Amino acid sequence: MRIGIIGCGLVGRKRARALGDARLVACADPVRERAEALAREGSGSAEAVTGWQAVVERVDVDAVIVATPHNLLAEITLAAVTAGKHALVEKPAARWAHELDPSIDMAKRTGALVHVGFNHRYHPALLHAKRLSTEGAIGELMYIRGRYGHGGRIGYEKEWRAQPEVSGGGELVDQGVHLIDLARWFLGDFETVDGFAHTYYWDMPVEDNGFMLLRTASHQVALLHASWTEWKNLFSFEIFGRQGKLEITGLGGSYGTERLAWYRMRPEMGPPETTIWEYPMADTSWEVEFREFADDVRLGRPPAASLNDARTALEIVDRIRKGTRP
Repeated sequence: MRIGIIGCGLVGRKRARALGDARLVACADPVRERAEALAREGSGSAEAVTGWQAVVERVDVDAVIVATPHNLLAEITLAAVTAGKHALVEKPAARWAHELDPSIDMAKRTGALVHVGFNHRYHPALLHAKRLSTEGAIGELMYIRGRYGHGGRIGYEKEWRAQPEVSGGGELVDQGVHLIDLARWFLGDFETVDGFAHTYYWDMPVEDNGFMLLRTASHQVALLHASWTEWKNLFSFEIFGRQGKLEITGLGGSYGTERLAWYRMRPEMGPPETTIWEYPMADTSWEVEFREFADDVRLGRPPAASLNDARTALEIVDRIRKGTRP
């Protein structure tokens, strides 16, 4: 596959390094130096441009990776699928749910496939937990408890994520949508949405904390907290079943070693049988996710993480914000 990358910052570079056998043919970034640097990292033959339209219009681009700030995600995705290009667009895929409707409709008309970059699904501990859960290792699922956060950095309140017209919101659309997506991946759709979003610390017009209580029609619950005031970076995702529990902690790097613990209830109850796996290697989620996207394109298979998934996550975010307003 021949790939064009739009947005050559940190995430764009991660995507470029995860292309495997695909070939990078074009890079776009408003800062030409960033586009040129990424082009050099590839085969060396990729063209660097400052306008994203030039990438979408190229006849030698089969698929586009969209790794821009949130205000451009939906616009570029729509242009890509209108041109018949497949797309891998970073989460949250838009600022607000309704921004995704034109792309959803156009992709149906042109047959272009769009995968949303919910890369946390592809971390080895979460893939393993999903497999165990599907196999019934902890029995019928009852509820999930998830926490995800970091503490920002000096000047965070001046970055684009703090500008609602660019980001669409704060921590709920940053790390919160990952928690929502993972909870839906395990439990299915949520019928009832409750929560609260607030700015506790950072001097910004978007939330720095989001608290969510989501319930399915069968009363399975996800209790989720996304925070920009988590002073020690944290990822914790616990899945409770009638016969045990799966606990994923860490994502590597500053979040700590990625780890999966399987706690199996004994017939006599008491302390559970425990099995622990650790994944101290570098983050492979980007490579695994791109391989699945490439296979989807090759096989004409609908993406597992779709625009509809992104839209549903953003709808939940919007419902929580509406409930927060006085």
